[in-house]
Amino acid sequence: MAESIFRKLRDGGEEGELAPALTIEETVASPFGLDVSGYLLTNLSSSILAGKSKSQGLVLITFSRSPSFYLQLLKQKGIIVTSSSKWIRVLDCYADPLGWIDQPSTGVSGGSSLIKLHKCVSDLKRLLTSIIEAGRELVGDGKTRFCVAIDSVNELLRRSSMPLVSGLLTDLRSHVQISSVFWSLNTDLHQEKVINALEYVSTMKANLEPLCPSEDGQRNALENLFLVHQDFGKGRFHVRFKLRKGRVRVMSEEYHVDQSGINFSSISSADTVVATTKSLLPKVQFNLQISEKERVEKGKVVLPFEHQDNGISTDIYDGRRSLVDGKIETPPLSSMVLQTDVVSSAKGGEIIYFRDSDDEHPDSDEDPDDDLDI
Repeated sequence: MAESIFRKLRDGGEEGELAPALTIEETVASPFGLDVSGYLLTNLSSSILAGKSKSQGLVLITFSRSPSFYLQLLKQKGIIVTSSSKWIRVLDCYADPLGWIDQPSTGVSGGSSLIKLHKCVSDLKRLLTSIIEAGRELVGDGKTRFCVAIDSVNELLRRSSMPLVSGLLTDLRSHVQISSVFWSLNTDLHQEKVINALEYVSTMKANLEPLCPSEDGQRNALENLFLVHQDFGKGRFHVRFKLRKGRVRVMSEEYHVDQSGINFSSISSADTVVATTKSLLPKVQFNLQISEKERVEKGKVVLPFEHQDNGISTDIYDGRRSLVDGKIETPPLSSMVLQTDVVSSAKGGEIIYFRDSDDEHPDSDEDPDDDLDI
C-alpha cells in the first residue's frame, strides 16, 4: 500500500489536472511521519536517477531537521548526493527560520547550489518563489516537471495562518511544472479545522495508528507502560485515496520501525476489516460503542408491555363467567365486596367484568348507542 502511494507520487497527475498531494498524519503516540517521508524521499530519488519517474528533479524543503540529515539518509540508501548533482535542490528553512543569522553556516561551500538557505519562512509568497526557482534550476522553464517534498508543515502553521498555508499548498499543486507534493503533519498540535483544511487540499491521506491505542487516555497508557514501550515502533498504516467522481478508497497495512528505517507488511483480511472500520468512524465527543458490561446490563432491561411472569403462561380473561379451562369459577356478584380484599392483597390488580349475555361477542366494534334515535 505504501508502494501505491509512491507510484501515485512518481507518476504525477495527468496533463491539465492538479498535482497529486499527500498528507502524512502522525501523533504523539505514533510519531513516525518523518520516517514515512524519508521512505518516499529515497524511493522517489531512486526512480528519478533511474529515469523511471515523470519528474526529473526533486525540491526538498526542510523545517524540522537539517539538510545534512536527509543527505546522510540518502547516502545510507546508496544514493550519493554531491554539490554537482543536477536532480535535487534543498531549501534550508531549518537553520534560520526567523532571519536572525547574517552569515549562514550550512556546512556547504559558498559556491554550491545544492543547499540554499531560506530565511523568514513566514513570507509564504517568497517561499513559493524560491521553490519554483529551485525547481527550474533542475528542469528548466519548459514542460519538464519536478516533485516537491516538505518534511513538516507544523513550523509553517506556527508562523503563518491556516488559509495562507493552505493557499501555498494549492499554488504548488496548480503549478504546471510540479508533478506531485507531499508533507507531514502532527495532528495533536493543531485544531480539527486546520487538519480538515489540509486534508481537503490533499488527494491522499496517510494516517499512522499505534498498535495498542489507548482508549482511556493517559491513565490507561501508564497502566500498560510496558506494552506501549514494547510495541512503540509498530502500528497500522491507513491510507485514503480520493478517486474521481467523489469515490474514496481506504487501504491498511502494518508498519514496523527499526534502525534501518520503516518497513511495511500486509495484514490479514479480518484485521483489515476491523482496522478500516475503526478508521472510518467519525471523530465525535461522545462514545458510539458500548462495552461488554453495558451490553449485559442493556439485556436485563425489561421493555414495556413485555411479559414479566418469569415463564408462567398467561391466561387472558375474555369476559365470560369462567376461564377457558373451566377450572376456576368466577365468584358470584354477591361476593364482590369480599373479593376486594383478595385483590388488594395480591401483587397486581384485577378488573372483573360481567357481560350481559353469552351472545355478546367479545371486543365488539358495534356502537352501543346505535339503537338510540338521536
